[in-house]
Amino acid sequence: MSSPSPEKPNDPQSPPPRFPKRPPSGDEPPRGPSIPWFPIVVIVAILVAVYLWMRSPGRQGSRVDYSFFEEQLRQNNVEEVAFHGDILTGKWKKAPKDPESDAELDEKFNTRFPERAAQSVHDALMARDEKGKRKYDVKVKAEEGGTNLGATLFLWLLIPLVLLGLFLFMMRRTADPMGSGMMGSFIRSTAKRFYAAEQRTTFDDVAGMDQAKQELTEVVEFLKNAAKFQRLGAQIPKGVLLIGQPGTGKTLLARATAGEAGVPFYSINGSEFIQMFVGVGASRVRDLFRTAKENAPCIIFIDEIDAVGRMRGAGVGGGHDEREQTLNQILSEMDGFLPTESVIVLAATNRPDVLDKALLRPGRFDRHVTISLPTKKGRVGILKVHTRKIPLADDVDLEEIAGGTIGFSGADLRNLANEAALNATRVGKSRVEMDDFETAKDRVLMGPEREHLLNEKEKRMTAYHEAGHALLAWLFPEVDTVHKVTIIPRGRSLGVTQLSPDEERFNIGESRLHSQLAFIMGGRAAEKMIFDEYSAGAEDDLKKATELARRMVAHWGMSEVIGPVAFRQVEEHPFLGKEYHEHREFSDETARIIDTEVQNFLTRAADSAQKTLARNRDKLEELVVALLDKESLGRNDLEEILGTRKSQEMVETTAG
Repeated sequence: MSSPSPEKPNDPQSPPPRFPKRPPSGDEPPRGPSIPWFPIVVIVAILVAVYLWMRSPGRQGSRVDYSFFEEQLRQNNVEEVAFHGDILTGKWKKAPKDPESDAELDEKFNTRFPERAAQSVHDALMARDEKGKRKYDVKVKAEEGGTNLGATLFLWLLIPLVLLGLFLFMMRRTADPMGSGMMGSFIRSTAKRFYAAEQRTTFDDVAGMDQAKQELTEVVEFLKNAAKFQRLGAQIPKGVLLIGQPGTGKTLLARATAGEAGVPFYSINGSEFIQMFVGVGASRVRDLFRTAKENAPCIIFIDEIDAVGRMRGAGVGGGHDEREQTLNQILSEMDGFLPTESVIVLAATNRPDVLDKALLRPGRFDRHVTISLPTKKGRVGILKVHTRKIPLADDVDLEEIAGGTIGFSGADLRNLANEAALNATRVGKSRVEMDDFETAKDRVLMGPEREHLLNEKEKRMTAYHEAGHALLAWLFPEVDTVHKVTIIPRGRSLGVTQLSPDEERFNIGESRLHSQLAFIMGGRAAEKMIFDEYSAGAEDDLKKATELARRMVAHWGMSEVIGPVAFRQVEEHPFLGKEYHEHREFSDETARIIDTEVQNFLTRAADSAQKTLARNRDKLEELVVALLDKESLGRNDLEEILGTRKSQEMVETTAG
């Protein structure tokens, strides 16, 4: 899948348009850029000047003093001379030696005689004796031209002309057709334009996202045949906001929409509107929308719109004037669209909660399309797209890989396929095999392996820590299945217990959350049971458990003491100034009760983990022995040690 390239201006000698015009015929891409004549002329002129300077009389032969020349003249060692203003060049009959270095001089020489002494020097060379015979047998020539013509031209003529020409060139390049002068290119929109003929991406190239593509089908139909909707008085949404986690394919979907519709596509990032000078962003917005209207039907795509579309009035001091003026201009331009203007604005963000409400109201971004993480079917399609150019071995099963990558985004799957190809290349394989995908998955989820820096005690403590996690995950059917447990340091962790969900979940119950808390506390409980002390290695476990317990108590109403009430907990600060001025929505007494309940949840989880490990001490020891021996255990290894794991369905059937 080739990436479209932005259009370039055709004539660098003339003021470029805000955006290149349409191709002369149909959707044929524009011709390539013309030759930059002005820089070439400047370079050639400089080379000519340097050549003339090198050829100037003062650069010919050895430089000697005028007194040395007179001495050689008296010795009749001068064969010929030529006058060049106050510079005299010539040729020795026999190359003399330098009186200072005693080195032989060149055959030719040049010297500068005293100022206004040309006539006296000439008379001396042409002097005759009493018999009328010339005193010196020297051939004398005189050439027109000032002293050091090349250097003089270079210093006094060429450099000012070059600077003047460069200034005029920059003035013409930055001239704004709307009369903005040299600031034209600075306030002009930097959006990249892609022609319809360059759009190689369509909905067929976008795997998964069936619901999102269905939402955008109407946009495509409107751009192709606007009269079909206008006949019944229908109006297509002016703006479509694509919402999704990073890496889910929002930009790809926008490009595919333009490619499917076959219209020009203007792409810009929200941060490109913002500059240090107030008003520049608003000017760029006006320029972008004016050009889009001139080239309708077309699509404007603003990526990361939260960079410019954040809520106004937020932040310490009332916000950023330049950002707010830019946002106001975007709101004004979107409000000014006529119903007959076939210009659709697509925008993408992963932070819809921080966007200004005026941007989301009907009449601007009317339609909000949520792009979720791909399902198993979508992941299979994405893997097929990203493995088109990768030679796969016969044992590679994309269905199995997709089943084991629940929660992966499209970007994650692309990275997985690339890491697998890199791993196969690293070990010298001709095809990518299934174990390469497993290695790539471990690298993506757990990080690359580090050097073994642990001593025996630390290694043994890490083994008990990870064995505690793995055993509890195996014994609690509500927790996801253990895919791999390792004591090899990876990333920033000394050991990792990797879980693999058996199915995709969109909701979670209270019992599963309590089991999850016990699983998280399992490593710490195992350390306390064996070594009778806690270690600093459980810091990340405590952080995750505390965040989960606080959400259970304050957000999800899972505490009998607190009751079915949700209390606002400010954990993220998208607007520092706004949060700074807001008051807490509950009293200090309620905050104390929430903290107490969070402690109770974590204490019960730790007690449950410790009791479960104590009842299965023999299994824990077997796991530790196997980990110290192999360092990494897969699901099959765990089944040999712990037996068949009971699933949640088996537990519910037995209880029934």
